Amino acid sequence: MNYSPLILSFKTATISTLIVFIAGVVLARLIGRSSFRGKSIIEAIILLPLVLPPTVVGFGLLYVFGKNGFIGRLLLDWFDFQIVFTWYGVLIAAIVVSFPLMYQSAAAAFQQYDPNIENAAYTMGASKWRVFWTISFPLAWPGLLSGLVLSFARALGEFGATLMIAGYIPNVTDTIPLAIYFAVESGNMEVAKFWVIIIIALGFSAILWLNWWSKKNMMKHVHK
Repeated sequence: MNYSPLILSFKTATISTLIVFIAGVVLARLIGRSSFRGKSIIEAIILLPLVLPPTVVGFGLLYVFGKNGFIGRLLLDWFDFQIVFTWYGVLIAAIVVSFPLMYQSAAAAFQQYDPNIENAAYTMGASKWRVFWTISFPLAWPGLLSGLVLSFARALGEFGATLMIAGYIPNVTDTIPLAIYFAVESGNMEVAKFWVIIIIALGFSAILWLNWWSKKNMMKHVHK
């Protein structure tokens, strides 16, 4: 049994989750708590991958990062480097499809507590950086953790966009969802069943742990 799909999926999901967590927290903090003209349009663009078919997202990525795409052409001309049909394509697809979940969770997390708590700290002379790390981040952490887990699970199960931009190359772009699809295509049902069980177990474990942690955290607040 070749376990490269498991290793590749975990590698991709871990790195992409780290990236979307940082970017999601920063953007949610800057955009989510602000009011300005065009905010609804920006948030609609950010959340668009949630409602689009993954193949459409993949086509968009292929259009941008392909050899004739704006970014793809620049990378090829300047660095002799291409993203299409490489692991970097897998990573970009995972980032794009999982980022909306992280942003949405982070935006909701930063809006669930009273901003007067932060304002009180500001009036006492605390810097924005200190207020964020000592007040805002801890208060928003439960929601941020939910977004973190959901983003990881989404990246782990990404299929359509990955297939469009990265294709299926054994030991290079063969994530678990792609391994399942092509195992079924080739009639290798035993391999397909194996990876189906693995990815269901991983997704179920992530959701189960998140529910357990949320209930435990809620009970702590109730007892307080």
